[in-house]
This record gives sequence, structure tokens and C-alpha cells, in this order.
Amino acid sequence: MFAYYFQLGLRSLRRNPVLTALMVMAIGFGVAASMITYSVFRAVSGNPIPAKSERLFTPQIDSWGPQQNIQGEPPYALNYVDAMALMRAHRALRQTLLYPLWLSVSPEGGRSLPVGANGYAAYGDFFPMFEVPFRYGAPWSAADDAHHAAIVVLSEALNQHLFGGADSVGREIVLGGHAYRVVGVAGHWDPKPRFFAVWGGSNGFQRDPADFYLPFTRAIDLKLDTAGNNSCRGKPDFSGWEGWLRSNCVWITPWVELEGEAEAARYRGFLESYAADQQRAGRFAWAPNVRLRDVMQWLDYLQVVPPESRIALVVALGFFVICLVNTVGLLLAKFMRRAGEIGVRRALGAPRRQIYAQYLVEAASVGLAGGVLGLLLTALGIGGVGVLFKPQIARLAQLDFPLVGLCLAVAVLATLLAAFYPAWRAAQVQPAWQLKSH
Repeated sequence: MFAYYFQLGLRSLRRNPVLTALMVMAIGFGVAASMITYSVFRAVSGNPIPAKSERLFTPQIDSWGPQQNIQGEPPYALNYVDAMALMRAHRALRQTLLYPLWLSVSPEGGRSLPVGANGYAAYGDFFPMFEVPFRYGAPWSAADDAHHAAIVVLSEALNQHLFGGADSVGREIVLGGHAYRVVGVAGHWDPKPRFFAVWGGSNGFQRDPADFYLPFTRAIDLKLDTAGNNSCRGKPDFSGWEGWLRSNCVWITPWVELEGEAEAARYRGFLESYAADQQRAGRFAWAPNVRLRDVMQWLDYLQVVPPESRIALVVALGFFVICLVNTVGLLLAKFMRRAGEIGVRRALGAPRRQIYAQYLVEAASVGLAGGVLGLLLTALGIGGVGVLFKPQIARLAQLDFPLVGLCLAVAVLATLLAAFYPAWRAAQVQPAWQLKSH
């Protein structure tokens, strides 16, 4: 019966090509506008590490005071003194500090010209904390951190560039003029947004994954400056590397892994206790002011999702609703023009449910055609989202299989929803009135 109704629907659509084209265009443009903006919103608002986002926290400690902090909020990052104090206390299951680096890199022996590479100084816990996959080798150990080892983990892309994708574990590279031994090659790993380093000089939507990771302790030994943000308060009166490390300048992002709410509460208490100790020691002249936010709370606090993506999505959905309202009117006009045909069918014994079924199937075929048109428009529109969004945001929009399925499903279901009232009106046609008029 469905196939029969589908054939009837196709005949009806061919019978009124102009009306059919208007409905298909209304659905197609409405769906396309919604899918284009949704593709951007989906990319920037998703959970970058869903399996662990509730167990990963970034601590904040107010080292600036109420006169200079961020509207009552602690700085986004830590200074070196507070960061190292948290590491020495080791109150978490896993913990790491990190800051971004930009260094020249070349393979052992200098067989090729150096190239610029971006990476991070971090502790070995970074890799299991954030579930970084490995293609070759493994992360470095806590002992390597303690011994300030000259080792490095490469990204898959940098390993391909330097060693042709071969297993490079045990080989050496030169980073910033210093030799490092490769202990591992990470597989492709580039969470969006890059939640663990949102503040470090970016909004979390960097174009390419990090090229390398090296021990934080080694980076400090070599006095490697941050390639990210460095924010100070007051009038800095320090000079040189050691003075910077002792200053109130914040540039280090801390992360800890905690198991459950009870452990998070204990760690928050530890932060408050630490800040109180600094107050008693005269280093802080204000009451403890600390925060402990998990991944999604951190992204929300930093407003990583661009406001324009939310606004664009709301506007696009509003446009889609207008298109559906127009489709309701067009379907109503189309169905009621066949009132005589409906009256004859009802007089011959066709129940109302068959009228419903026929016209809903016909509407679904309109929705499917509109969905196909919407897909084509979405593919064109995704290439032009850079007009509305920043380039690093616009390039995240992709027409993948889930979006294709969603586009078709939304088009068909929305058209069916729009067709309920016109189909109901058509099913209410009184056979006697139609037969009299004929």
C-alpha cells in the first residue's frame, strides 16, 4: 500500500510542478540554513573528551588580589611559584603543567633545513590523562620528569615529515638548537576545542595538532619562553629568567585528574588551604580565592563557543520555521484542490486513515526532495561560512555522513509535521457535498 501511495504522490507532484517546486525550495532552503549553522555549532560546542571530561579539572588560584583580578575571578593560569607548589604537593591521581612552545626542528645529522614547529612543555601524566594514542613507543615516565630528561614525543605528522613515517623511537632530533631522543610518536590526536590549552594564546580551535611534547622540567632548564599568553599585574620590577619565574606573571596551565566528587571536594579544600597559607606567609594580602572547574565548566567559563554561532543557529531555525509555515499553506492549497477526488474515494468506502496515509506519504516525498536540495545547498554553504565566522571556526564545519543523515531526516520529518493539518483538513471532506457539486 505504501508503494501505491508513493506512486500516487509522485503523480500528484508532477501534476502541479510549480506548486511542488515552491514547496521543495522552501524545505530545501530552510534545511540548508539550519544544517550549515548547526555544522558550525556542533563543531565548537561538543565535548572534546566525553569519557573523562567530568574527571579532569583545571585549578585556579588568585595571585593578583581583588584590585587586579578578573572581576573577582582568579587568573586563567598560574604563575611558576604556585604551579610548582601544586606539583610538589601531588594531591591528584594524575597532574600536569603545560605551556605552549614554538621551536625550530630538524632531524639528527641536520640532513634538512630546520622548520618551525609548535608543541607543549608538559609532564608525563599529560598523555594518560588526556588519552593521547601512541603509534610508536610510549610516554616518558615520572623518573624522566624528575631527571629533566632530554626526550621528546613527536606527533604523527612531524614524524612523517622528519622520518618518513618510520618508527623513530630511539633516534634524535634537534629542537631549538638542543638534541632530544624520541621516546614515542603519538597517533592523530586533535580534540576540538583544544580544551587543555584554551588560554595559552588561542581560542582552542588551532588549525593543526601539536607537533611535539617535551618535559616541562627540561624546558625550564633551557629557559624556553612561552609561545602563548603571559599576563602580569602591577608594575613588573623583575629582570631576567629567574625574576620572571618568581613574579606574579601567569602563563602555566595546570590540569589534574580526580576520581569522583569527594576527591574533587578534597582537592578544592587543598587549594583553599594553600591560598590561606600564602596569606599567612604575607605573600597574599587577601582571602583565599580559588576555583576548580572540569572540562565543560572551563570551556563555558571561557566562552569558547562563539556567541555568533548561537545567534546564527537561532536565526536559521527561525527561518526554517517560516519555511515550514509556508509549506503548510502550500500543502493545504494542494490537498484541498483535490476535494472532489477525496469525496469520491470516501463515498466508495475509503476510510479516513487511508486519506491520511496517502497525503502524508505524498508530503514525505516532498520532504525527501527538499532534503536532497538542502544537501546540495548545505555543501555549497559550508564552503562559504567564513563570511560569518572566523577562519579557524569556519574550517571546522564539515558535511559528513551524520550531517547528511540528519539533513534528510529533518527535511522529511519536518514536512510530515507540516502536513498533518492539511492532511486532517483533507480527511474531513464530506462525500455528500462533493458528489452534489458534481
